[in-house]
Amino acid sequence: MAKPESKKIFFENLSGAGKAIAVLTSGGDAQGMNAAVRAVVRMGLYVGAKVYFIHEGYQGMVDGGENIEEASWESVSSMLQVGGTVIGSARCKEFRSHEGRLKAALNLVQQGITNLCVIGGDGSLTGANLFREEWSGLLAELVEQGSIEADAVSKYSALHIVGMVGSIDNDFCGTDMTIGTDSALHRIIEVVDAIMTTAQSHQRTFVLEVMGRHCGYLALVSALACGADWVLIPEMPPEDGWEDKMCQKLSATRSRGTRLNIIIVAEGAIDRHGKPITSGIVKDLVVKCLGFDTRVTILGHVQRGGTPSAFDRILASRMGVEAVLALLETTANTPACVVSLCGNQSVRLPLMECVQMTQEVQRAMDGKRFEEAVKLRGRSFENNLKTYKLLAHRKPESELPTSNFNVAVLNVGAPAAGMNAAVRSAVRVGISEGHKMFAVSDGFEGFYKGQIREIKWADVGGWTGQGGSLLGTKRTLPAKHVDKIAEQMREHNINALLIVGGFEAFESLLQLCEARATHEEFCVPMCMLPATISNNVPGTDLSIGADTALNAIVETCDRIKQSASGTKRRVFIIETMGGYCGYLASVGGLAAGADAAYIFEEPFDIKDLQANVEHLTEKMKTSIQRGLVLRNENCNENYTTDFIYQLYSEEGRGVFDSRKNVLGHMQQGGAPSPFDRNFGTKISAKAMQWVTKKLVETFRHGRVFANTEDSCCLLGMRRRALVFQPVVQLKGETDFVHRIPKEQWWLKLRPLMKILAKYKTSYDVSDSGQLEHVVRNRPKESDASVAM
Repeated sequence: MAKPESKKIFFENLSGAGKAIAVLTSGGDAQGMNAAVRAVVRMGLYVGAKVYFIHEGYQGMVDGGENIEEASWESVSSMLQVGGTVIGSARCKEFRSHEGRLKAALNLVQQGITNLCVIGGDGSLTGANLFREEWSGLLAELVEQGSIEADAVSKYSALHIVGMVGSIDNDFCGTDMTIGTDSALHRIIEVVDAIMTTAQSHQRTFVLEVMGRHCGYLALVSALACGADWVLIPEMPPEDGWEDKMCQKLSATRSRGTRLNIIIVAEGAIDRHGKPITSGIVKDLVVKCLGFDTRVTILGHVQRGGTPSAFDRILASRMGVEAVLALLETTANTPACVVSLCGNQSVRLPLMECVQMTQEVQRAMDGKRFEEAVKLRGRSFENNLKTYKLLAHRKPESELPTSNFNVAVLNVGAPAAGMNAAVRSAVRVGISEGHKMFAVSDGFEGFYKGQIREIKWADVGGWTGQGGSLLGTKRTLPAKHVDKIAEQMREHNINALLIVGGFEAFESLLQLCEARATHEEFCVPMCMLPATISNNVPGTDLSIGADTALNAIVETCDRIKQSASGTKRRVFIIETMGGYCGYLASVGGLAAGADAAYIFEEPFDIKDLQANVEHLTEKMKTSIQRGLVLRNENCNENYTTDFIYQLYSEEGRGVFDSRKNVLGHMQQGGAPSPFDRNFGTKISAKAMQWVTKKLVETFRHGRVFANTEDSCCLLGMRRRALVFQPVVQLKGETDFVHRIPKEQWWLKLRPLMKILAKYKTSYDVSDSGQLEHVVRNRPKESDASVAM
């Protein structure tokens, strides 16, 4: 569907001329805040507005003076990869008083500031809204005092507020993910992965305490991402007698040969009577009842620190740009809004609706209405909780349903981090649904060779944190071996297939669908989960493994840029993987602060290369010391990485020198990121539930027979929802020659990278966030939560 031209805005007519925008960070700090500040400053300057830093949060606004400083393009350079907030944050008692807000209003008016971008939690945003509501009264009071001229009241008549939520706790209703949460999960999972190795060596139990005084999100998702044995969170106090149940669970796990136990405790965990459950209490309980060697690790503020993840940088950059657009479009009658994330889409929500719902959660918990509190947290939180319960607590054999269905799971294509988490989830959910699960080694090559074995609950223990593919994976397509594969399907009585993989998996499913005409063995429910670092599978915005690859790219780019620190001006040319798909180069470029990213989807010629060199040369003449250029491996057969490196070296002579780096397979390896572990786990659980439903629907006269299009699907993230799509319907959306979808959502992010790198470029806002309401307009399947 064509985008309405009226909604497309360009550099020439996107105007913030005469406007002054101030950005502040308030309350606790969170990784990614700097990326948001950078985006606000650069987008504000791009549209012609004046942009100001307010240092030290509301305290700086009250104190004024040097705390309110005009920002320049260069003043936000080299801050994308820095944790915390470089403009400072402080809690301010004075701003809570009328006198404090009066001082703040005077300081803003003196600078002509009537647009505020506030990055903080619900307290900071509530304070901003109160300030906005009082604004006209504060100005009238200042006129009476003689502090400002009477005409200032009409000139600065309205204060416009847009909020972004920066909080590692992810405790703000209305958004799937807050800035800083993903980075905090990275810190937690790094510690858990390290602890698991030492715990295994000594057969120890570790109790980890993570942040979350009022919200158990970090504890819940980290437990899901590492396969913890037990989790304690404030929203789900355990039933009375939980101590015995937990000890039984730990004992049963050890009796099956596991050498370690992991228990995760949110700092605000309580029991049903409101009594705190601390990490110390849990440790003493395990030692007393089981005698296990037990240690406690309290992560504390390490969760707040460190470099922001790729996800947080991209989220913060998108939100920062969206916040400036919201400020440009706001009127005196527009309510203060907060920029949020729903699925994979930016939305604007009335700030106070979100604050009120966040406060409702706490009231529900104070009233011990815990189920209500979980629902109010949102579908993302609720589904994480359901998935954890499904995977962590194995029912006794006597309580399991008996379906007599056999389901096979296999990996196809190149390995991608998170594949093992998806397989573990599929196996355990399948067993919980009463199926017998079979693992196929080495993809379809192993399938036709008969490398098929039953896989049990305990067999997949500890798989979530493993990179690569423990089942083994090959690129072999099934078309040439359908007879042998059908024979194996018949021999093992396979009633359904779950395929985890990339573009080859998509092609394989199409081939098996076609083979139904000649082989009834393939007339069974079949589902594919997209798993590839290239993110080039049609029918989904995101693939398992792509986030881990992005983090590898961003970490390397950070190190490479740092290597030039203190040396002469230098430009780095980095080659990324991705085949013909430019996702890694483009989104990695946005997250790493690249000056250009060359991709196949956006053809370029020597004039474009020359323009980029000239642009970098101009920037290098200012205080900018480093440049970064990414190139997708198959973007152009003639303009190779070597060619671009040599061109930049020659044309930049005398101004900067160049270096090149081919990242190669390091993008494919390593432990999966928290996002990929969680995404793989959740979509795999959803897929297995779909498989169960289809098996029941298609079981007739003692056998399974499924030959309709909707029984052979890909489960993908589409904007706000996880959607099952028949693969035959996705054929028309696919460029099979170049192995990419014909339309790719992330191409809309490319102008952001160019704007933030100081290019004059067109920017299409037809897909920008529109003001919605917190509850309404949320699809029932928005459990897609792109973020976890």
